[in-house]
Amino acid sequence: MKVGLTYDLRSWYLDRGYSMEDTAEFDKQETVDAIDTALRKLGFETEAVGNCFQLIDALAAGKRWDLVFNIAEGLYGDGRESVVPAILDQYKIPYVFSGPVILGISLNKYLTRLIVSAAGVPVSPGMLISTKSDITKCNLEYPLFIKPVSEGTGKGITEKNVINSPAELKEVAEYLLERFSQPALVEEYLPGREFTVGVIGSGDDAIAIGGMEIECKNNFPYSVEY
Repeated sequence: MKVGLTYDLRSWYLDRGYSMEDTAEFDKQETVDAIDTALRKLGFETEAVGNCFQLIDALAAGKRWDLVFNIAEGLYGDGRESVVPAILDQYKIPYVFSGPVILGISLNKYLTRLIVSAAGVPVSPGMLISTKSDITKCNLEYPLFIKPVSEGTGKGITEKNVINSPAELKEVAEYLLERFSQPALVEEYLPGREFTVGVIGSGDDAIAIGGMEIECKNNFPYSVEY
């Protein structure tokens, strides 16, 4: 079986002038190499494809794979994580991990909140700030935590995102709206430890394969330890 690897290599974007924050979600070469090595040890033939632009070029050149191992994040828009799976769907090429609909929903933290809350999962009280006029409508109990609604990997998050007063909320919310050109999600702050748990499958077939604790130091975006 021939497996294609799709990913966003951080150095590829840095070489083209993007910032460290712009590329915070992207992978290092050693990550891609480790996946490639693991797949080869399992007996698969592999081919490094790259990001969505490189995938389009490869498909146009006639390349095909039996399966694609996709960890591409995408760069533009609130559907960026869905781009590679959507392209592969059109070519009827199977891939691992979630499809475009799930990736599009889960990237939007507010939409995800609505769905999981409707399913009975407890969520912290919160609201969406889409414009500056929404800031004064916040009647949540302090302290709060605020973040861009459709970012990940600590983008837009520093120690200032823990909000203790209306003045702090105004300052940080206005910055996030301007910097990321998207709404901000503000929620009542939940203290405690943070874990990421990997799950394979869905429904009754879902299996938790392990967890990692995330330790945030003072410089949040670039000192998250896994």
